[in-house]
Amino acid sequence: MKKLTVIPTMIAIVALVFLSACSTAVQVKAASDGVSAVGNTSSQSSASASQASAAPDQAQPVAQAQAVQVQQATAVPAAPVVVSNSVLSAYESTLESIYATVDPSVVSIHVLTTTTVSASPFGGRGRGGGTSSQVSEALGSGFVWDAQGDIVTNNHVVEGATSIDVTFSDGKNYSAKVVGTDVYSDLAVIKVSAPASEIHPVTIADSTQVKVGELTVAIGNPYGLQNTMTVGVVSGLGRTLPAGSQGATTTGTTYSIPDIIQTDAAINPGNSGGVLLNDQGQVIGVTAAIESASNSNAGIGFVIPTAIVNKVVPDLIKSGSHQHPYLGLSGTTLTADINNAMKLAPDQQGALVETINSGDPADKAGLKASSTAVTINGSSTNVGGDVIIGIDGSPVKTMDDLIAYLESSTAVGQKVTLTILRGGQQLSVDVTLGSRPSQPAAFSDPFTDPNASLTRFTLSSQALVME
Repeated sequence: MKKLTVIPTMIAIVALVFLSACSTAVQVKAASDGVSAVGNTSSQSSASASQASAAPDQAQPVAQAQAVQVQQATAVPAAPVVVSNSVLSAYESTLESIYATVDPSVVSIHVLTTTTVSASPFGGRGRGGGTSSQVSEALGSGFVWDAQGDIVTNNHVVEGATSIDVTFSDGKNYSAKVVGTDVYSDLAVIKVSAPASEIHPVTIADSTQVKVGELTVAIGNPYGLQNTMTVGVVSGLGRTLPAGSQGATTTGTTYSIPDIIQTDAAINPGNSGGVLLNDQGQVIGVTAAIESASNSNAGIGFVIPTAIVNKVVPDLIKSGSHQHPYLGLSGTTLTADINNAMKLAPDQQGALVETINSGDPADKAGLKASSTAVTINGSSTNVGGDVIIGIDGSPVKTMDDLIAYLESSTAVGQKVTLTILRGGQQLSVDVTLGSRPSQPAAFSDPFTDPNASLTRFTLSSQALVME
């Protein structure tokens, strides 16, 4: 019985040694051919151990063969990893296509203005007081509107200009003249006499369809760097931008441009009057201002939407001006404190009428201004006037809602129906809209420094910069 037990055991050991040797030879051969073989680690370890105990003189050659295998396998270069970049390529191609299409439509505008300043009586011996002329220059942007050579830009770019030059993307330069301006929308139209080969009108999109998060592309001339493209997204909608002259200070009633588009695409001094585009290369607005403490991009740019551009520009081309619907009142958005002071529901929304101009449409319609003085957060204010909560059936939750509706959906001479709260009672009042004064008396232009940046006004500690 013992003999019969030993013989099968020896046969098994010899078989294992033989198989292990064969396996090692195959591995070495595979490695030398540049093929990496992966086996069962536990089986290989077991086989190696058996081989070493059964045939010690073969252990060293096997180890050397395995070392050669590792060395040769390491020397084989790895196959390159191919990563799909179709999305990135499509994105880059889109931007390249947008720039190639719109670049010929965007122009650089060089403006000279002449300012009369008082001369110092201490300017030198023998010199007395008086006035002198001071020439300033500024750079802005614009874009071709139609085949007749009309170019759209911002009013503050060409305001007070004595000379205007336009440079196209190919470097050709032409003099331009002002066709029309509108301080209330900060839009202007200038005109060049250039050959048809230079005239490439843009395509206009419907800005009312724009949504937060959509891709935006700005093309303009920041700091005089002609036809620069920057990319971002729509970062906000429904903003308001005070209307008026560059560097203006307020002294009375003010006006606002509604439905402003906010973007984080880099906009800097010189971009004013340029285009903001969608991912189709269509214009969704005119770049107008940034909010910044340093007069440079801070990621908050303001753009006049094409919904306004489409209403104003044709009138500027036709008659040189545009009439804006006018109620003749000023107001503010209701707050919890105002609601409390007026004994309204805490969550009441609407626009409180603060003042009414005598003889204007709101006055003629019988609207009531605020006249009860109260102290709110340490400041004296008047409350008690009519609260506008709707216009022509559209809800008015803020003063901005009222301004936006008047600008987008009404015209001078049109009759509108206001839904108001008066003394807690809801009433309807019909008002026939008038036209705003031709020039806002609230603004003056104190600029005399020819090197001053086009700073419009200050919001708390930050400056709103007109590029």
